Amino acid sequence: MSDFVQQCFNGLVSGSFYALLALGLAVIFGMLGVVNFAHGSFYMLGAFSAYIGLESFGVPFWVALVAVPLLLGILGMVIERLLIHRLVDLDPLYNFLLTFGVALVLQDLMKRTYGVQSQPYPVPGGLAGQVNLGLFRYPAYQVFVLAISVSVCVGVWVLLTRTRVGMIVRGATERRDLTRALGVNVGLWVTPVFGFGTALAAFSGVLAAPMRAVNPLMGADLILVVFAVVVIGGLGSIVGSVLAGFTIGMLQALGNLYVPALSQTLVFIVMAVILLWRPAGLFGREEARA
Repeated sequence: MSDFVQQCFNGLVSGSFYALLALGLAVIFGMLGVVNFAHGSFYMLGAFSAYIGLESFGVPFWVALVAVPLLLGILGMVIERLLIHRLVDLDPLYNFLLTFGVALVLQDLMKRTYGVQSQPYPVPGGLAGQVNLGLFRYPAYQVFVLAISVSVCVGVWVLLTRTRVGMIVRGATERRDLTRALGVNVGLWVTPVFGFGTALAAFSGVLAAPMRAVNPLMGADLILVVFAVVVIGGLGSIVGSVLAGFTIGMLQALGNLYVPALSQTLVFIVMAVILLWRPAGLFGREEARA
């Protein structure tokens, strides 16, 4: 029983990263119609920025957790205005290839600077111990990751549903044409939303630094799973992406316990089944056929 519950917690922690990354990816896709392949690279840059800040400038984890997403969010806005914005009216394949190229450039830059060896990042003070959860003891930092990830997802949901700006962004993300028909200048929000999605990826990277190996390939290893999560939840669906993220994390963890041979491919099996049943994903809206 304790093994099962502990694996569930492991799944929720992994799902925290999937949910945060999928949330940012879904918002960007819904607003721009762009599959941002560079999303994983901003996750990697978030972790590396925290590492560089600590090693070179003594920036503590708690400062990095706030500063790094802000700085990389601004970088994302610059990339959107200088590169992605110019291709947004063309075939989506062009922007997919562009973001793929950006991902390769960022990844290669870090490889050339720091090599392919993993860089250690210490668990922040106060979270290095364990928490007694009754049936077992669990690392305090993982409990923190789960708590703050859920808080951020809930906070974003409140922002998108309870504020005027949030409702405009949510409307443009989930019903772009209808939002435009109501007289909203959707283009005005494209750059800030791209920056916001990038900041979420960077935030996830900073959270991951004390838990996972900080290396140039960490984003590439994760992004395919996150893409699958977004497809399962429904492209552009904010709620679907978050729920699918936590669900896939749980399924992978339980797969590790019961069918370890399938644990790495389970997410893609689930994606295939979901697409056969609902081509638009669990929470996506199917386009009406003429």
